[in-house]
Amino acid sequence: MTLIDVFRARRRIAPYIRRTPLISSAWLSELARGVVSLKLESLQLSNSFKSRGAFNAVIARLERGSAAPARLVTASAGNHGRALAAAAEIFRLPLVVFTPVDAPRSKVAAIRRHGAELRAEGRDYDDAERLAKAFAAETGAEFISPYNDADVIAGAATIALEIAEDDGDINVIVVPIGGGGLISGIAAATKAIDPDIEIVGVEVEASCAFQTSVRAGHLVPIVPGPTLADGLGGNPDPDTITFGLIQQLVDRIVTVSEEDLASAIVGLVESEHLIAEGAGAAAVAALVGQRIDVAGRRVGVIVSGANIDRQPLAELIARSV
Repeated sequence: MTLIDVFRARRRIAPYIRRTPLISSAWLSELARGVVSLKLESLQLSNSFKSRGAFNAVIARLERGSAAPARLVTASAGNHGRALAAAAEIFRLPLVVFTPVDAPRSKVAAIRRHGAELRAEGRDYDDAERLAKAFAAETGAEFISPYNDADVIAGAATIALEIAEDDGDINVIVVPIGGGGLISGIAAATKAIDPDIEIVGVEVEASCAFQTSVRAGHLVPIVPGPTLADGLGGNPDPDTITFGLIQQLVDRIVTVSEEDLASAIVGLVESEHLIAEGAGAAAVAALVGQRIDVAGRRVGVIVSGANIDRQPLAELIARSV
């Protein structure tokens, strides 16, 4: 992927997404003793960054092909499925979305609302991905991965262009890692713009496949545990292109605890009046939990999504009182 691919992605998706704000955070700046800004993909259409990659993947396929795909299929913890369902609805493409059985209600309701066929059948994300790939093999549907797809990654990379344009002095960008599509895109575009900008990835302690694998030098299967950050759980595709990109371009990976995540979600509500889901708050959690030292630096933190159900959010806030 080159910067040309990223600029092409931005042109494609511009009519269908929001340019999200980069806002300064006095709360996190004081806590981290740096200058911290939040990139609010939680305010994106579909309330997550996934809209960027989903729309780019669909439009790019329509541009390249002589005919529209007969059917699309994907696996998702919820956000990618919701975003891809919105794109499929606009371009009138049939879509099947496999999710875990316990995917958040707010996410699966949105998938249905956009007219996609929902199959909430997976034991977890890994199982949902296996089911989606089997469906693609059996039916001829085109599988669009939430992360292991060059067009999805290029769409996510458009975030880096906006950060560079809005604050050219940022020298650290903190990004959550699930399947690695978001951080791969941001890292590739950012390093092409300025190789000296540090890219820090954040995983949860309960599911740290990339930190484990980077240390080993190859992908290592893990047994993911339960986490507030449902969008970050699970193993990546064994053939994912994101692993090589992360190895090459991400400067370090840290992990955050469930307590860090809870404190970050509540802190965003109390201090910034912002709602974030567990995965969306993971990068903030790295600062809240003091997992990285950014004192004296200018930091961009990705708030990647806001799709948290009302009950768990209310319980987290109640526990913090």
